[in-house]
Amino acid sequence: MDDNAAIETGARLSPGALAGLRVVDLTRVLGGPYCTMVLSDHGAEVIKLEPPQGDEVRDWGPPFNADGDASYFVGVNRNKRSVGLDLSKPAGREVLMRLLDGADVLIENFKPGSMEKWGLGYEAVLSQRFPRLIHCRVSGFGGEGPLGGFPGYDAVLQAMVGLMSINGTEDSGPTRLGNPIVDIATGLFSTIAILMALHEREKSGRGQYCDMTLHDCGMALLHPHAANYFLSGKRPKATGNPHPNLAPYSKFTTRTCEIFVAAGNDPAFRKFCDFLGIPEVAKDPRFATNGERVVNKAALGEVLNARFADEDGHELTRRMLAAGLPAGPVLHVDEAMAAAHTAHRNMVAEIGDFRAVNTPIKLSRTPGGARTAPPRFNQHGRDVLAARGFTEAEIAALENDGVIVGARKK
Repeated sequence: MDDNAAIETGARLSPGALAGLRVVDLTRVLGGPYCTMVLSDHGAEVIKLEPPQGDEVRDWGPPFNADGDASYFVGVNRNKRSVGLDLSKPAGREVLMRLLDGADVLIENFKPGSMEKWGLGYEAVLSQRFPRLIHCRVSGFGGEGPLGGFPGYDAVLQAMVGLMSINGTEDSGPTRLGNPIVDIATGLFSTIAILMALHEREKSGRGQYCDMTLHDCGMALLHPHAANYFLSGKRPKATGNPHPNLAPYSKFTTRTCEIFVAAGNDPAFRKFCDFLGIPEVAKDPRFATNGERVVNKAALGEVLNARFADEDGHELTRRMLAAGLPAGPVLHVDEAMAAAHTAHRNMVAEIGDFRAVNTPIKLSRTPGGARTAPPRFNQHGRDVLAARGFTEAEIAALENDGVIVGARKK
């Protein structure tokens, strides 16, 4: 994909709600890069400083693109500018300090204590030299406490915070969610934290430190299971597709496909039964109230599966939606990407050969989204440094000394 295609696509967007925001991104893998992608979608300038070996998810494939970068990297690193920088060298840390001059946000996901070891700790150094800087650290468990400083990985945190225990069925046992939900949630919560800190800075004129962990963000996803536990004292169990507090709220089988239907209250359930031509089911004492339906959800499931067996699920759920009844076919990823409403909502971004899920944030005056394709390693090293006042001689010396790394070290 050439840069002209990227520039042409980006020009169709507004500068973005975050235009003028400068972000120095020291993160890799997923949580931090997801955060900086959201910021960059809406106009923030994101300088991605990669170690000599690059962000390791460039290798997390197949599949790989024409540049040899894996889909895992491509999916969350659009709109950014890449600089290969060796922070293990003192000169590399000096480059970082010059890039932080005038920056609004620093986000990193090094092991807690690493920045301090390098003489770059927030309290002792960064907050003193750059008092308006927002420093966001993403880590597994934070720097202190019984698990402080330990490494964190999405699936491990899914296990440790209880998410696996409520996913799956009684037969399957605790099951990992199919997508890295803790990493993604941490990226989203980190974005919120940064925007809150920026808002507060408008009043105080001061930056602050955002201590974001996969542990805390994973726990924040436990609704309604944690709330159920706090109120009942009972350990939540994996329920599979059915909802623990509502019925019907589950998957059913039709002649053509599986569907998911939901009835959020008793009037909705009566309307649901009338629509299906089975009004007597809503009057059955076993199903008359949501509380009774939850207790008798297995019996209700048998009734509804029998009713749906001969239906075309796609056509039926379309009619149900038109009638105000929440329902939809269970689609595979390729089907969801190709759906007409996906196109209508501009949820697949295309820039040359690059395709990705676009931003879900729709702003009327300052729309954002994919602006440029993900960068090749160190694609923008010279340009970024030159724009920050580095001379040609300084850049050449940094390259010769291996501080600015032109090619990835395998």
